[in-house]
Amino acid sequence: MKRTMIEAIRDAHVVAMERDDSVVVFGEDVGFFGGVFRCTQGLQERFGTHRCFDAPINESGIVGAAIGMAAYGLRPCVEIQFADYMYPAYDQLVSEAARLRHRSAGDFTAPLVVRMPTGGGIFGGQTHSQSPEALFTHVAGLKTVVPSNPVDAKGLLIAAIEDNDPVIVLEPKRLYNGPFDGHHDRPIVPWSKHPLGDVPDGHYTVGLGEARIHRQGNDLTVLTYGTTVFVAETAAAETGIDAEVIDLRTLMPYDLDAIVESVTKTGRCIVLHEATLTSGFGAELVALVQEHCFYSLEAPVVRVCGWDTPYPHAQEWHYFPGPARVAEAMKTVMAA
Repeated sequence: MKRTMIEAIRDAHVVAMERDDSVVVFGEDVGFFGGVFRCTQGLQERFGTHRCFDAPINESGIVGAAIGMAAYGLRPCVEIQFADYMYPAYDQLVSEAARLRHRSAGDFTAPLVVRMPTGGGIFGGQTHSQSPEALFTHVAGLKTVVPSNPVDAKGLLIAAIEDNDPVIVLEPKRLYNGPFDGHHDRPIVPWSKHPLGDVPDGHYTVGLGEARIHRQGNDLTVLTYGTTVFVAETAAAETGIDAEVIDLRTLMPYDLDAIVESVTKTGRCIVLHEATLTSGFGAELVALVQEHCFYSLEAPVVRVCGWDTPYPHAQEWHYFPGPARVAEAMKTVMAA
């Protein structure tokens, strides 16, 4: 069935809540209103106010309550309205959720999911456009997921809800209604016209820690995730370079086998993400490639990322790593 990413996420909630009465959903405006992007629309009407309900504007309280619920047997799936708002809850995630299994010697776990829209591309400015994934991947005990399409969004979310450890699900908001090739001046292509908009009905999962080859290629490897998956595909088409695009899907745990296999085959690598360059998750990917693929590399690994500035409103498309910047990096790597 054709679904947008919003509809796929909503369907994942329905599947999980129907299969397991311990799954509860809450957050700011997720109940009656159905969430700021309508990802939880209709859940409260379907499952009742005891399983889908609104919370005060208190991110620390939302996540703190979810941790307590998870420790005592529920499976909360909570929404933070924007990833930019998660900072008040960061201490709860790092000090409590991520460490509960370890500090209790396995007596308690924290099977909870924290969903949040991430990234830019909608003129949200510096407080509605951040990509904080590296803050989560750095914390032992947290799993971090970034889907790029409706099929993966549903399967990854169900897998995250069923996982017995805390999972952060970062949903690229620019992809909610269709793939984005990085050309902001072109008409939006809806998911109904893309193969990855064909979302299976019912229950299925996409394994955490399993990457996906988005585009087969032999000239170079692009390691990426989220919105920039389609940007990489576009740059390959526009340059004529036969790039292999690896959609990581899960950043932690990452699929090292998929990374090594692709880079060993192509001998060249670009790391691409929307988040800022310095200390971004791309730096970890570069280190992994250097460690495991050094003798296969024909050129230095190149990063294409957001600039080390707050996300600018007026200059959004100068900040966003679009096809032109990716194409330039591809030509540089091929010429080395």
